[in-house]
Amino acid sequence: MGKVSKNARVSGGGRATNKDSRAFVKLVISEKNPETGKYTYKEVMVHKDNVQQYLKDMGK
Repeated sequence: MGKVSKNARVSGGGRATNKDSRAFVKLVISEKNPETGKYTYKEVMVHKDNVQQYLKDMGK
């Protein structure tokens, strides 16, 4: 039987149990600089229902 940490056994381990926070996803978008050829990464938190719309708007 696997080990379970003491914090995991106590009602969520003191973490926020807000179910709405699970509705967000983190998007990491890479952008290439045409002058230098280097990549930069943009991190954005988006609601999971709006991911496709956000990506479509980024492509403009």
